[in-house]
Amino acid sequence: MAKLLVASDDRIFITLIIIPSQFSSDASSSYPKSEDRLLYFHLPVGDQTTQQTFISYIESQKPHVRAAVSELTKNVPKRSGSRRRLAGIVLDIFCMSMIDVPDEFNLPAYTFYTSNASFLGLLFHVQSLYDNNKLDVSELKNSDAEFDVPTLTRPFPARCLLSVIISKEWLPSVLARARTLRETKGILVNSSGGMEHQALKFFSDMKSNTPPVYAVGPILDFKTDDGDEKGSQILRWLDEQPSRSVLFLCFGSMGWFGEKQVREIAVALERSCHRFLWSLRRPSHLGHMNCSPPEEFKNLEEILPEGFLDRTAKIGKIIGWAPQTAVLGSHAIGGFVTHCGWNSILESVWFGVPTAAWPIFAEQQFNAFQMERMPEMVTAEEIEKGLKCVMEQDSEMRKRVKEMKDKLRTALLDGGSSMAALRMFVKDVVENIPKNAF
Repeated sequence: MAKLLVASDDRIFITLIIIPSQFSSDASSSYPKSEDRLLYFHLPVGDQTTQQTFISYIESQKPHVRAAVSELTKNVPKRSGSRRRLAGIVLDIFCMSMIDVPDEFNLPAYTFYTSNASFLGLLFHVQSLYDNNKLDVSELKNSDAEFDVPTLTRPFPARCLLSVIISKEWLPSVLARARTLRETKGILVNSSGGMEHQALKFFSDMKSNTPPVYAVGPILDFKTDDGDEKGSQILRWLDEQPSRSVLFLCFGSMGWFGEKQVREIAVALERSCHRFLWSLRRPSHLGHMNCSPPEEFKNLEEILPEGFLDRTAKIGKIIGWAPQTAVLGSHAIGGFVTHCGWNSILESVWFGVPTAAWPIFAEQQFNAFQMERMPEMVTAEEIEKGLKCVMEQDSEMRKRVKEMKDKLRTALLDGGSSMAALRMFVKDVVENIPKNAF
C-alpha cells in the first residue's frame, strides 16, 4: 500500500512504522531497506510472553509508536531545500486502538482496511443497529434471522456472523472498532469497483454517515523468494503437470484441521482422482488464541489413511507452507479450495482460478457467503462432490471467474476505478492537512 501511494504522486513521502512480530526474537535481518521516499521506522521488540494476546501486544506498542511519531514531527523529510508537512497517519485495522496518537499530535487519521468493503459495511450496520437498540446478540446464536446489510444485494444470514459479534465478551471491542472507524477521515480498502459495486455505491452516498471509502485494490504481492528451495521444488512439480489439472488446497497462514477432518479430506482427494497440491499443517503448540501460526507435521503417515501417500504419489503432493501467489499463477492449477481469506480471494480471481470456499474463522464466513462453500465439518462424500464441481472445465463458475478477473485487472489500469480512487485519496489528504501541521 505504501509503495503504491509513493508511486502515485511524487509529492508524497511515507514513513512506515513497523511493529516487530510477537513470535520472533529478532527479525531485523529481514526488514526492508528504506528507499528515496519510503522510509521504515523499526520499533523495538516488546513483551513476547506467551500469556499476552495479540490485542494486548499491539496495545503495549503504543508508547513506542507515540515516540516514533514525536520523532517524526521533529524530522519531517525535506526535499530540494523546501520544508514538507506531516499530512496524517494511516492506521492498520488491527491498530485502531492507537487512534489517540494522531489526535495527540493534531493529525488526521486514516485507515487501511485489508478486508473488503462489503464486510466493512456489515460492521457499520451491526454497530448502528446496536446503538439504536435494534440488535440483541443473545438471540442471534443458531438463529435463522437475516440482515438486510446495505453493502450486500441479498439478505445475510445471522448464522454466518463472526463469533466475536455474537459473543457478549468480544462484541464491545467490535463495536468500539466500528465507532473508531467512523471517526477517521477516510478508509482505504483492498478492493475494486468491479468486485464490490453494491458496497461502494452505498459508501458513496452521503447518507451512509461514514468516512469516504477508497477502493484502491487489488493490492497483491507477487514477489517470490528465489533462494527458497522448497518453493522452487513445488513450482517445478507444477511445471510438469498438465494445464488446469491440479487442485490446490490451502487454508491461509492460520488455517488447520483436526486429524479426523484431515483423513476425510484425504479420502475425498483420492476418490476424486484429480491431481492435487495440498498445504497441510497442524495447530501451533502456543495455541490458537495467541495468533501463533500453524506448524508443519513431522510425520504425515500418522494422520493420513494407511497407504495414502503411496497410492497418490504420482498425482499428488503434500506440502507445508505454500508460495500461494506463485502456485495460483501456475498453468497447472485448475481449482482452489480456500479458507476465504480476502487476500486469497483476490489472488484467485486475479489468476482466474475457480474456488471452493471452506471458511474457518474471522470474516471468512462472510466472504464465503456468495461463493460455492462447504460446511465447517464435512464428510469425504461431500468434499468429493465439491472438488469435482470446482474442477469442471467448462462450468458457469469458471466463466464468472474469468469475467471477474478481467474487471479486477482493468481497475488497476490508468483510468481504472482503483487508480481514480487512489488519486482522490491523495487529493483529500492534501486538502485535510492541518494549517498548523508539523
